[in-house]
Amino acid sequence: MAEAAHTHSRGILLPVAEVERQRGIMDQIAASAGGRYWVNTYGCQMNVRDSQTLAGMLEEMSYEKASKQDEADLILFNTCCVRENAERRVFGNIGHLQSLKKERPGLIVGVCGCMMQQDGSAERLLKSAPFVNLIFGTQSLYRFPELLQGALNGERPIAIESDPQGVIAEGLPAQREGNARAFVNIMFGCNNFCSYCIVPYVRGRERSRATEDILREIEALSVQGIKEVTLLGQNVNSYAPQGGGSFPKLLKRLEGLVPRLRFMTSHPKDLSDELIEAMAGSKTVCPQLHLPVQAGSNVILQAMNRGYTREKYLELIQKLRAAVPDIGLSTDFIAGFPGETEEDFAQTLNLCTQARFDSAFTFIYSRRSGTKAAEMEGQVPSKVQHERLSRLIALQEGITAKRLRAMEGKEYELLIEDHSRRGKQDFMGRTGSGIAVNLRGGGLRPGDFVRAKMVASGANTLRGELLSQ
Repeated sequence: MAEAAHTHSRGILLPVAEVERQRGIMDQIAASAGGRYWVNTYGCQMNVRDSQTLAGMLEEMSYEKASKQDEADLILFNTCCVRENAERRVFGNIGHLQSLKKERPGLIVGVCGCMMQQDGSAERLLKSAPFVNLIFGTQSLYRFPELLQGALNGERPIAIESDPQGVIAEGLPAQREGNARAFVNIMFGCNNFCSYCIVPYVRGRERSRATEDILREIEALSVQGIKEVTLLGQNVNSYAPQGGGSFPKLLKRLEGLVPRLRFMTSHPKDLSDELIEAMAGSKTVCPQLHLPVQAGSNVILQAMNRGYTREKYLELIQKLRAAVPDIGLSTDFIAGFPGETEEDFAQTLNLCTQARFDSAFTFIYSRRSGTKAAEMEGQVPSKVQHERLSRLIALQEGITAKRLRAMEGKEYELLIEDHSRRGKQDFMGRTGSGIAVNLRGGGLRPGDFVRAKMVASGANTLRGELLSQ
């Protein structure tokens, strides 16, 4: 795949008439079809948010969520292509539906998302699972009603649009689970072209939603009782709507609309002093930042096309901790990138030790066809990749445990998110810095703010004692 120019597209706003046309099709399906649905979601928070839009459309088309997949009349797979394992899982799980499809020929099976946006993926899918009824990519999500209508009429619609500029569709419904937190997209696509990453090719160039549209969505969520909003974008620091504006300015406009505001993901090369100042001066923005570093070696960072050095990254960490002393920091690491030597990896371990992250998402490099890294020399053997990943995980686990132990005995305000997995009387809340806390409390509900004392720490969570509601 050829690299496109790294310019920020403002995106093409989907005409209101097209949104209304899709809504008209929803009404037609609601009057004649309906049934039960199930959506399988793979990948990042952006995909979760897309699945919420798909579920919202289905609810408006008189579909109800099934209690389990095998009871559904319509099954969707919203796919991810960032890592090879995710693709294998998707193909395997779709293949398992073949027998169910034979038992129930009327079952509609649809596959959408990033994986379908890749060149040749739709063809490979139909070859391995010819029973699939409809296929569409990330840029065709707003067309789901008409595509479903075609499938219900016995057609097999395939919609893979490859316009790098993409569209922004406002006014689509969403079915969010829970009443405490919500995801809100502020932009779509990516311009960074990290050498290992397929995202710019499947989600298009960066395009930002209008500030006023974001404000309206969050105001409506606040009215519904949502207490925490997470702003989403492949690189929120690049937010640049038509008419001017920036991400720090957006945060200031959103101040006070909901009690808590988070955002992800931030690219280190675009993390400005203005954004750090906006975080430090806000009572709404949580003291938490996910800042993917990927590697600690400048040689590997350059090969990854990340646009910063280890020194610059560590300087950003220092600035953040100076401005927001209680900030919770998390990151991403890739082990075994092409050309990575033992010395390069030692620098990654060293950076991990210096940065003292609260947590880290660690991955083995996954070769993605169409990216520059896939063609690089020095592909690291799988055995070496796994050995390095194990060392990195062990190091970070020790750092995480130490940071959690340091929180024991302290008091924090928590937002209750849901019941804990420990039992019906236990709940899970989260500190402003993003640490999960399990505690027992009768009468608690998701969305409640409580104060709790930390009494014990585990591998990656804390145990709290309720003080007040």
